[in-house]
Amino acid sequence: MAPQLYLITPAAADPTHFAQALQAVLDVAAFSALLLRRGTRDDAAYASFAKDLVRIGQAAGCAVLVEDDAGLARSIGADGVHISGDASAVKAALKALKPGLIVGAGNIPTRHDAMTIGEMDVDYLFFGPLEGGSDAEAADLAEWWAATFEIPAVLSDPGATPTTDPRGAEFLALSDSIWSADDPAAAAAAIVNALDAP
Repeated sequence: MAPQLYLITPAAADPTHFAQALQAVLDVAAFSALLLRRGTRDDAAYASFAKDLVRIGQAAGCAVLVEDDAGLARSIGADGVHISGDASAVKAALKALKPGLIVGAGNIPTRHDAMTIGEMDVDYLFFGPLEGGSDAEAADLAEWWAATFEIPAVLSDPGATPTTDPRGAEFLALSDSIWSADDPAAAAAAIVNALDAP
């Protein structure tokens, strides 16, 4: 069974031109979630960037998440937050946003970390980097988690290609390999078509 798709924006996306590229990618497949990366933006710049893209993502049927800012998620009408901090940051986000909004947790390098966070009321565990190359250890962790526990696993593979194996994870997160392509929508379509192939 093909995983659901989770899309991550580039950390340095140009807000002037990115909306069109994002819409083109969202048009080629049904993405379940969209994470809007903060990058090096200050609070005001990130709020402006995210506010414009929340509407695009939600109109395409995505749950739109902001990065590490529960207050911003509420103020701009996002669907939740992705936390890349430690367990205390996850707890704070859960307190601020549950039960109404989504809280996902990343930065999970070990099985022990996964089980610690998994005991909280998170909506998903995110294995792998937000950017860069593929991570074999993260893929192993995602496969173990997906086979063992109920909370969904997101396998993030920034280097994903049409031959990428989602390893049984409920979600596959796509990022760098799409946005660095000459035609991001075509790159996304190639991966999605391969996942859907029997």
